[in-house]
Amino acid sequence: MLHHEPRAGQDPYAKDTPSLIASDKVEGTRVYGADGKHIGSIERVLLEKRGGRVAYAVLSFGGFLGIGDDYYPLPWEKLRYDEELDGYRIDLTREQITGAPRYKDLDDETWYDDKGRTIYDYYGVPPYWM
Repeated sequence: MLHHEPRAGQDPYAKDTPSLIASDKVEGTRVYGADGKHIGSIERVLLEKRGGRVAYAVLSFGGFLGIGDDYYPLPWEKLRYDEELDGYRIDLTREQITGAPRYKDLDDETWYDDKGRTIYDYYGVPPYWM
């Protein structure tokens, strides 16, 4: 069953557990660099439709108050949750990420077709589809 209505008295919202987090809580979570400095926030998470694997976490930063941000798709494997920071850490600095593949329009889907491998190569991790 793919979708079901919650029973009476059942909370329809997923709760976090020590090892799981709901997707709506990932969006907006802060990301910190190897130097411990705040880089940006997770704008969205992209999942593989058929396999359900996380393809990318899209990091946003660079604008002012969310206007003019650039969007950096990160392989999920690069992120590590840090309970003390209540955010994710990545083993790169902001300066290193600014050289990564990015796009300016969050609704532009053309970059997925030709940059998937480039993204994973930049970060030095095997692609999710391998």
